[in-house]
Amino acid sequence: MASGTTRGGLIAAAVTVVCAVTVLAAPGMAWAGPNPAPSASATPAPGTTPGASPGTTAGAGAGTTPAPSKDLQAVRAQLDTLYHDAAVATDAYNAAEEAAKKQSAALVELARKIVKGRERLAELKTRAGAAAAAQYRTGGLPDEAHLLLSDNPQEFLDGTGRVLQGQKATKGLLAELTQTQQDLEQYAEDASAQWQKLEANRKAKAKAQKRIEQQIAAAEELESQLEKQEKERLAQLEKEAAQQAQTAWLDTGVLKGAPGKATTQGAKAVRFATAQMGKPYEWGAEGPKTFDCSGLTSQAWASAGVPVPRTSQEQWKQLPHVAVEDMRPGDLIIYFKDASHVALYVGDGTIVHAPRPGRTVTLAGAGSMPILGVVRPGA
Repeated sequence: MASGTTRGGLIAAAVTVVCAVTVLAAPGMAWAGPNPAPSASATPAPGTTPGASPGTTAGAGAGTTPAPSKDLQAVRAQLDTLYHDAAVATDAYNAAEEAAKKQSAALVELARKIVKGRERLAELKTRAGAAAAAQYRTGGLPDEAHLLLSDNPQEFLDGTGRVLQGQKATKGLLAELTQTQQDLEQYAEDASAQWQKLEANRKAKAKAQKRIEQQIAAAEELESQLEKQEKERLAQLEKEAAQQAQTAWLDTGVLKGAPGKATTQGAKAVRFATAQMGKPYEWGAEGPKTFDCSGLTSQAWASAGVPVPRTSQEQWKQLPHVAVEDMRPGDLIIYFKDASHVALYVGDGTIVHAPRPGRTVTLAGAGSMPILGVVRPGA
């Protein structure tokens, strides 16, 4: 750092972190991250089981149900896109939130170190001042001069050892003083860097939140323009598409060799997740009253004593992958090519998940959305 003034300013600023970081680290609105309905652009990754494309007309009940109008299908596709984009933005929000929590904790620790270091520096300066005063009282003469001027040379020689020890102690004091000062400067630099990262994540959270709110508002506005019968027909279209995709997935025989038994921890995660059924979806929420998709899965495994990443994308990146045909209850199924949705597998081809805004935690067919892959916490 360039000057004493700059160093002092950084240290002073860093010491205020304990209070200021509490404000920056305060959680945002207690909303949750949306899980998208199947996206028309989403296709299964190579080697995974195919799901259903939301833009296709469901085949179930084709003989008795009138074909949907092109306009209603377009509305459905548009809603899927809006909620999918909101889900992607939610993952970005959750990731920024997690990073901000870690940076806040690091700032608090650095602030504590700075306070402690300043106290130690003050103590060392006091000791150094005392040593300088003692030297002043002796006139600052070298030891040889004290020997020549002493009335009792033998007494002086007997104290030579103590003098040498004192010199060694003084050197040690000065070395510790220098090191403490350098540590303080480094703590201040680290605190400044962490503060900048925290501020960047605060902006990232705000940007993601704005994007989420815009997409959800647009979806709600679109849905509000539908008549009651159109809304009912739209819900039926979604149900039919999910059933069609699930049937196609099961018909591949992918579950024929799948193990049906969960581990002890996996069973705990399943019990937790299914106990949340009926609770509203809310982006950014991790319970206990509302959840988003990754909030549900991360808390389910936390209840089993296994920490997992907060977002669906990080769950996909960091957790061990297993083949779809080898999955067992408790495993997490990641959906869509961008890993924007996650659910917890409960067995028998069924998942429990928090779908999207306006929905509640519920059971669904594991193949009702395009599967990216499966990951296993606690593997």
